[in-house]
Amino acid sequence: MLLPATEVLAAYERIRPLVQRTPLLRSGALSEIAGGDVYLKLENQQTTGSFKLRGALNVLATLPPQVRARGVVASSAGNHGLGVAYAAKHFGVPATIFVPSTAPRVKRDGIVALGATIDANQPHYDAAMDAAKTFAAQRGATYINPCLGDMLLAGQGSVAQEILAELPDLATLVLNVGGGGLLGGCASLVRAVAPKVRIVGAQSENTAAMSKSLAAGRVVEIENLPTLADGLAGQIDDDALEIGQHGIDDIVTLTEQEIGQTIAWLWSAHEQRVEGAGACATAAVWLRKVASVQTPAAIVVSGGNIDAGIFEQLIS
Repeated sequence: MLLPATEVLAAYERIRPLVQRTPLLRSGALSEIAGGDVYLKLENQQTTGSFKLRGALNVLATLPPQVRARGVVASSAGNHGLGVAYAAKHFGVPATIFVPSTAPRVKRDGIVALGATIDANQPHYDAAMDAAKTFAAQRGATYINPCLGDMLLAGQGSVAQEILAELPDLATLVLNVGGGGLLGGCASLVRAVAPKVRIVGAQSENTAAMSKSLAAGRVVEIENLPTLADGLAGQIDDDALEIGQHGIDDIVTLTEQEIGQTIAWLWSAHEQRVEGAGACATAAVWLRKVASVQTPAAIVVSGGNIDAGIFEQLIS
């Protein structure tokens, strides 16, 4: 189920001094497509390059000191790991981050630079999660799920609070969907305080666990396929599916080619460096995958941590 909106509002106040209030940029091209104002919420400009910092900070801020002292462990495709590493450094907490061996170098290097211990021995995201949970249990440390947990979701929902503060008449919210963390946090607030807002999700065809599970009405396991949208990779569980069922009105999927095209377009049109997982929601509108976008609309550009070589290849 979704959280009480009060939890999201409390998280927003708690972490507000520690995060960037990211810009809400009007896109002329997307506004023309939708026939009304469309804005980009630029979480790619967040301190660690993605919205994931918000949830991590809220989790660490609410852990009792004696629990913090035993350390924290996370599994991540990269951005959640960066957020946990940053939050752990802020609170003086030891952190160990498990990422798949395929995680982008820019994310792995960032985690190490923040002082966390990194384990990149697992072949894919789900294996990294299993290893992280085992490690945390053995060490008596706190495992911080990348997509679930009330305090994590509440922190992610602060994105929606910032959007609604600037766009109180918001009609459509489009966001990237992987395991449901951003969706769960934002929907918890939006459903309560602005119930007429239509929430649309977007993900890559190669990470479409949520889309396939919603269509089937049950959790559907997907293959671990290579994707530009690494931040959306991995399976979902029953809790995540429930978030999707309560929090989303429509969901669309993008091909790898479409995601790459959108990364290039965001750079050429808005000079925004965006990773694959951060570009899907924009792609959904720019490529007219969403049947109707009621305006004003906000699109969450959720992250910008993309390896330089891949980025240069896509924009060339």
